Amino acid sequence: METKLQRKRPKYLNLFKIKQPLPAQVSILHRVSGVLLFFPGIPLLLYSLQRLLESPESFTEIRLILNDPLVKCALLLSLWFFLHHFFAGIRFLALDLHYGSSLEQARLSSKLVLIAGFILTVFAGVWLW
Repeated sequence: METKLQRKRPKYLNLFKIKQPLPAQVSILHRVSGVLLFFPGIPLLLYSLQRLLESPESFTEIRLILNDPLVKCALLLSLWFFLHHFFAGIRFLALDLHYGSSLEQARLSSKLVLIAGFILTVFAGVWLW
């Protein structure tokens, strides 16, 4: 009787100790990048755009802020968020249309999403610096 009760009890799963497959990691990163692009990404982008268009002095001030190396690193990180979210979104649209839904294709497309986002971010970083 006790073994029956123990089988019905929910298991404690520590998600930090479970190794997720690559498609799951890409999915989680897609969600995290979407949240970070929405907030604080959109408010910062709109505030910066408003300051750029406000006056020549505020334009110069924003340019000085954007020349800071820490700000450039933050811009590169947000660019990686955008690129990863973009490519993962295309991947998920293809999966919704039943393209690449086999295990091998899903793993390959996950790798391609990570590689494309990383390579384009590196190219942008070389151009930015």
